[in-house]
Amino acid sequence: MVKRVSLVIIMMISMVSVYSFKNEAAETKTSLISYYHDKFNGRKTASGELFDNTKLTAAHRSLPFGTKLKMTNLKNGRSVIVKINDRGPFHTSRALDVTKAAFQAIAAVGHGVIPVEYEIVEN
Repeated sequence: MVKRVSLVIIMMISMVSVYSFKNEAAETKTSLISYYHDKFNGRKTASGELFDNTKLTAAHRSLPFGTKLKMTNLKNGRSVIVKINDRGPFHTSRALDVTKAAFQAIAAVGHGVIPVEYEIVEN
């Protein structure tokens, strides 16, 4: 009886461990993105860093600061990796706002808003 209970407990712990260590990086999402205006250069982001439109950073409402995302333009397949350092965007149709440098890495700035697929590559 004790062996059976022990075996059941070990199996339950194993199942919980597998579930709780699920690889979130494999989950991809899609969203529209836009880029920051130059007027924000030098201002503090929500993380405390100074905003710089020449760096590869982004804003997301809830991902932890420092999280790195791979974003892929759905129209041309070009990708860029950005680091989350700010909160936003404050527009319901977008999950991310990015720096002008990050946007230019995957699309022409004249587009303004583009569809991307994004996934966590590093927490």
